[in-house]
Amino acid sequence: MSKNLTSPNYKKMFLPVIIIIATIALMMVIFKNPPTGNRAKPSKAPQMTVVTTTLTPQTYQVMVRSFGTVKPRTQSVLFAQVSGQINYVSKQFRAGGFFEQGDILIQLDDRDHRAEVKIAQASLMSTKQSLQEEDARVKQAKADWKRLGNGNAPNALVLRQPQYEAAKAQVLSAEAQLDKMKLSLERTKIVAPYAGRILKKNVDIGQVISSNTQLADIFAVDYVEIRLPIKNKDLPLMKLPEEYRNAHEKSESSDINNDDASDNSLISNVVISSDLMGDQVWQGKIVRTESAIDTISQQLYVVAQIIRPYDGEYNQGAQIKMGQYVTAQITGREVENALVIPSSAIYQGSYVYIVENGLLMRKEITLGWQNGTESIVTQGLIAGDELVLTSLGQVSSGTPVAIAGQTPSKNKSNSPKEPRQKPGQVAKQANTTPIAKVNN
Repeated sequence: MSKNLTSPNYKKMFLPVIIIIATIALMMVIFKNPPTGNRAKPSKAPQMTVVTTTLTPQTYQVMVRSFGTVKPRTQSVLFAQVSGQINYVSKQFRAGGFFEQGDILIQLDDRDHRAEVKIAQASLMSTKQSLQEEDARVKQAKADWKRLGNGNAPNALVLRQPQYEAAKAQVLSAEAQLDKMKLSLERTKIVAPYAGRILKKNVDIGQVISSNTQLADIFAVDYVEIRLPIKNKDLPLMKLPEEYRNAHEKSESSDINNDDASDNSLISNVVISSDLMGDQVWQGKIVRTESAIDTISQQLYVVAQIIRPYDGEYNQGAQIKMGQYVTAQITGREVENALVIPSSAIYQGSYVYIVENGLLMRKEITLGWQNGTESIVTQGLIAGDELVLTSLGQVSSGTPVAIAGQTPSKNKSNSPKEPRQKPGQVAKQANTTPIAKVNN
């Protein structure tokens, strides 16, 4: 019995074999004919447009930023030195009230003290009478001794010298007691020790007070002070008044007229500002430095003064408040031939991008000084470099770029550029001055 090759069973057996053979044949064709690609050469056309600035050495005025709170030059607590009832209070004896030196701020009932003065005066008169009587007895004793004709010198007891000295002592004691009573009477008037302002008052009219009662907190208004911390990196670039040679003269002149407090070469001007009550600005000076580094912050503090802060003709800003938080822009030294770049052009604080022969180049830099907006570069850049100001992010060096506002004919990619100087030649070629060398 013969088998039929076209039966369904034979079809199922040969179908997988045919598929395998076809697959092998297709793979052989692919391996023998690998795909080929035509890679295009990298495009030399600019891939982006950037904004640049040409670096030029300049004389740069360093401005150091700091902050602090306003404190009075002199702050005092008024105490009562005698007891009594308050029967007069000045109209200026209120929180925020101004007063002049010598103004009577509070008057106590002085009738008891006046009586004490009269009693002391009577006591003094009595002791003076006793002294006169004793003086007459001394003279009489001398006359009696002379009349007796004794050639020997009389002793002190005969001439009543101890009694006379005791009478003199009683007079001196009575005079001192009278002076004390007059001083107590004078102290019933609370007089302003200097021109100032009331910070806080503690008593009012009709109140009975005793000695050592706190009457008010006051402060002087001739000038105020702000304690400002200075970063260690900013100290070499500041003019600090720390010289001892004219310390006494400076102190004396400071009490008379702060405009001439010390040598201008040792003083930095400072602009004090605040936005507490709108835009407020005052002009001040750095007048001294503290004698020690702060142990907590490890920073040096300088003291700025605002002269006559409440004089509208002298200071145009709004009246300053004690405890007010302010910012300060301190004038430092001048740096010659400095390469100044925007701080926003620096990436990760260590490198920038420049355009060189139409290509974007990354340059590592060293900063000599930096604030929030500007930085002084000491190494890594030279005068004439085209610094990229456009924010780029992560871009590879060698990327073709175009400079904004510059036509292709003027693009530096079409013109040869002199070879870049080595980092060690920056100061010489660019005629730059190291950051440590500054003008006084």
